Amino acid sequence: MIKSIDDRRVETVLNAFDTLFNKRDYASAERFWSPRYIQHSAHIPPGRDGLFGLVRTLPATLRYENHVAAATGDFAILHGRFSGHGLPAAWIVADIVRMEDGVLAEHWDVIQDEATGSNRAAVCRCSATASWPDRESLKEIRARTQL
Repeated sequence: MIKSIDDRRVETVLNAFDTLFNKRDYASAERFWSPRYIQHSAHIPPGRDGLFGLVRTLPATLRYENHVAAATGDFAILHGRFSGHGLPAAWIVADIVRMEDGVLAEHWDVIQDEATGSNRAAVCRCSATASWPDRESLKEIRARTQL
């Protein structure tokens, strides 16, 4: 089966994240990130070196699990979960990446703590099989949380 350009972009970004965050193979990860990489995240230092430097400081238990990925044009978006980073709650993250010449050139993200137990107002979790609640469930959730 022939893969589309968008499929290849998704595959590249997923391989990049796995190589850096899960395998911690910095030499191999360099081939996925542009040396001119632009970082727009407020909690990550600038550039490829800033990102790699941050990852080096995180616990070896850090893991990235992807749940949804899509690409169009020069952009790929990932929705996944970072755990084992040393904070009380895992992060649910939407990563937006601009590709250039086959490598990650620019990055934005939206991060929130994973909703679990008492801090969870809804019944959904980040998973490949999650589904939105039906209308009756939403009414029940709103009533409980007074939305």
